[in-house]
Amino acid sequence: MLVRAIDKELLDLLLEMGKSSFPDEYLVMLGMEKGVINMTYPIPGTSVSSDSANIFMDMIPLGMRIAGTAHSHPNGCLLPSDADLSTFSESGQCHIIVGSPFDETSWRCYDRNGNPKTLEVIT
Repeated sequence: MLVRAIDKELLDLLLEMGKSSFPDEYLVMLGMEKGVINMTYPIPGTSVSSDSANIFMDMIPLGMRIAGTAHSHPNGCLLPSDADLSTFSESGQCHIIVGSPFDETSWRCYDRNGNPKTLEVIT
């Protein structure tokens, strides 16, 4: 199913996770129902630091409906790095980056190739 939107409460949670993990990054998988991203899946073994976050794809439980990933860039840059692009290509359709100051304007979504993607924010 094609991802078309993100739930506003989940987006608010992703932004808050960026604030609370600062100055480190965070990285979670995103789940969806009926084309709407509406849940996060923290994955065991994910490692984070102030300049990277790494997830072990083999730790993702089988059968999960993965829409993509979400992670933070504490420095505020909302562009994907080469490492981000590698992660994007491994799973899902939508990859969200949130950055400082972690407000409603400080996030972007990308497709698995790193191209900007528009998501409707729904309540």
